[in-house]
Amino acid sequence: MPRGRASRPREVFLSHCSEDRPFVRKLAKALSRHGLRVWYSDKHIPGAQQWHDEIGRALARCDWFLLVLSPRSVRSRWVKYELLYALREERYTDRILPVLHRPCNCASLSWTLPGFQMVDFTGDFDAACGRLLRRWGVVRRRG
Repeated sequence: MPRGRASRPREVFLSHCSEDRPFVRKLAKALSRHGLRVWYSDKHIPGAQQWHDEIGRALARCDWFLLVLSPRSVRSRWVKYELLYALREERYTDRILPVLHRPCNCASLSWTLPGFQMVDFTGDFDAACGRLLRRWGVVRRRG
């Protein structure tokens, strides 16, 4: 069962579908508040840019991959492409963390996902955020 190393990320890639943007923004803001650099397409790709090139550059640069899971994201072609990239890259070994935003059949995205340790955000957001930060050994800041 893959488990993330307890090492502080240099930069986190947040893979998500566009329908999950409100949750993704909230998660990115919470992680940033704790001093973590977070990359996600909604914030880092201005409208006129070649978004697929920017995503590729971010995937090549980031050292952790957070996969936001929801019924829509498991059907997203681009989320699947991003996950396949991360699964092939050695630097993402043990550094892929599925984040359960809404209950879904994650195996429909990849047969490998049920074997990953997930962080469940379907309940209390702050408690789940605390569990995620502890995975990286990040001391939680209040406020």
